[in-house]
Amino acid sequence: MESESESGAAADTPPLETLSFHGDEEIIEVVELDPGPPDPDDLAQEMEDVDFEEEEEEEEGNEEGWVLEPQEGVVGSMEGPDDSEVTFALHSASVFCVSLDPKTNTLAVTGGEDDKAFVWRLSDGELLFECAGHKDSVTCAGFSHDSTLVATGDMSGLLKVWQVDTKEEVWSFEAGDLEWMEWHPRAPVLLAGTADGNTWMWKVPNGDCKTFQGPSCPATCGRVLPDGKRAVVGYEDGTIRIWDLKQGSPIYVLKGTEGHQGPLTCVATNQDGSLILTGSVDCQAKLVSATTGKVVGVFRPETVASQPNVGEGEESESNSVESLGFCSVMPLAAVGYLDGTLAIYDLSTQTLRHRCQHQSGIVQLLWEAGTAVVYTCSLDGIVRLWDARTGRLLTDYRGHTAEILDFALSKDASLVVTTSGDHKAKVFCVQRPDR
Repeated sequence: MESESESGAAADTPPLETLSFHGDEEIIEVVELDPGPPDPDDLAQEMEDVDFEEEEEEEEGNEEGWVLEPQEGVVGSMEGPDDSEVTFALHSASVFCVSLDPKTNTLAVTGGEDDKAFVWRLSDGELLFECAGHKDSVTCAGFSHDSTLVATGDMSGLLKVWQVDTKEEVWSFEAGDLEWMEWHPRAPVLLAGTADGNTWMWKVPNGDCKTFQGPSCPATCGRVLPDGKRAVVGYEDGTIRIWDLKQGSPIYVLKGTEGHQGPLTCVATNQDGSLILTGSVDCQAKLVSATTGKVVGVFRPETVASQPNVGEGEESESNSVESLGFCSVMPLAAVGYLDGTLAIYDLSTQTLRHRCQHQSGIVQLLWEAGTAVVYTCSLDGIVRLWDARTGRLLTDYRGHTAEILDFALSKDASLVVTTSGDHKAKVFCVQRPDR
């Protein structure tokens, strides 16, 4: 589903066996900011007939739900300038997720705490249709690889798929409590992880189904590898499994000291799928070879920042890895932490290249395709652009009056679409400084 720029270490990254890892990490620069998825049936045809080859390449209350000017009585306390071009305001509670259609980047789908999901057009703000029928918070939403289908999933495990052009529901399924959902990058195949430890895979819309049974704990995050034949799934007990999607069996299982010491929160792959990066509430990020299933690097919290001082009678706030990703043009990876630290690591040497400090926790990060620019959104409601080569803050975009909960970036990096606890989704036109 993703036009997200989470993939791609540079071609000149040294082979894994030649990587030199150092215990002492050098901080080049610190930038401080002012506060400012029923038992499944086996796949009918073992997925052979799935083509895994890549295809060729307003005012509040109006019908569209768009707001062109700042509102009075907006939920939240972060007042200030609004840099957004338009605001989508049909949600009546926190908006948890957003995705852009990967083919044209002209449509967005958002889901929220109000049990609703909407598909709307970015160019003129027209609401195309509501993805109706959910009875719990919609926490996952995304378009298929060719933008013809859109899927939404709620916390209870109800998943629905609509045909975008006809606006008709074409498939639905009730799985266990939903943890994550993702479309296959080259086929109309939907994957999801649920709280019972299963990872589900369906052909849509015929519904052929296969499951990959993990440990008896939630499958908390997952990602299909770029080859479309494997997927990496992280679990609440800290284990990591790399699955063969056709055979339905795990290729590698990382557990104990090889895995994490806490639930996994996020996973990313580089552009060619040779490297996997996993993050956890144990505050570690692990670099894993998708070829050997071995951990080839660990980014530990002590290499990022010391824990803040704790006053008498106060409890130390927990920290965790919240988001991570690979740069597509340089051998760099970014890790975002709940304590507000954005860490830029050099993969060749596993050294900390830059530490960029936010005053609030980082919710998500995305790399811009084709550049060394990384975007962050945080609990302070601000989107920031960072130059990973220098650690310098390039610019920021404001307008939300509560925390940003998700965001998406267009392929050409001209638009950022954000969702927030202020019940709004906003579209920002991103200016591209000379970089």
